[in-house]
Amino acid sequence: MTLFGTNRLQVRRFTGADSDAFFEINGSQQVMKYIRPPKSRVDSDAFLQENLNLYQEGSCLGRFAVIEKGSLRIAGTFSFLYLSGEADFHIGYALLPWAWGKGYATELVEEGIAFFFRNTQHPQLFAITVPGNAASQRVLEKTGFQYKEARPERGETLSLFVIGRTQTDPAHIAGK
Repeated sequence: MTLFGTNRLQVRRFTGADSDAFFEINGSQQVMKYIRPPKSRVDSDAFLQENLNLYQEGSCLGRFAVIEKGSLRIAGTFSFLYLSGEADFHIGYALLPWAWGKGYATELVEEGIAFFFRNTQHPQLFAITVPGNAASQRVLEKTGFQYKEARPERGETLSLFVIGRTQTDPAHIAGK
């Protein structure tokens, strides 16, 4: 099932057949540098199954495959996950090194924001980064997210960003 697309990318649900690409992403020290420790193949396969189990009809909750339309290769992941509890969502992404530097992150976040506010009633969407991840922070700021606060979580400090529904409303943007 396709979640959304951009001119160059398609975001769809992962399937069991995507296990090699899922491991390429989640097992990579380079890709996971600012996200979490890389996973072994066994742990990655179990993590894929956990993610497949998250999918529900009519819900945007989950981690999704990012497909480069030109090559049909999986370029990375895109997600809407709970921030804490089940009230607030955060947006996330991870791209394979061959997909870096092409503007894909900005493209994904821009369309992801629009998709989220079109398909949910939530008043705001969050994003989190570790303080050292300057590239992701630039993407978030470029797409309209505002820095909110530093937040301690699981023994590290995370930077919390937020964008509100009204910030994405064309009438609000035109008034700037």
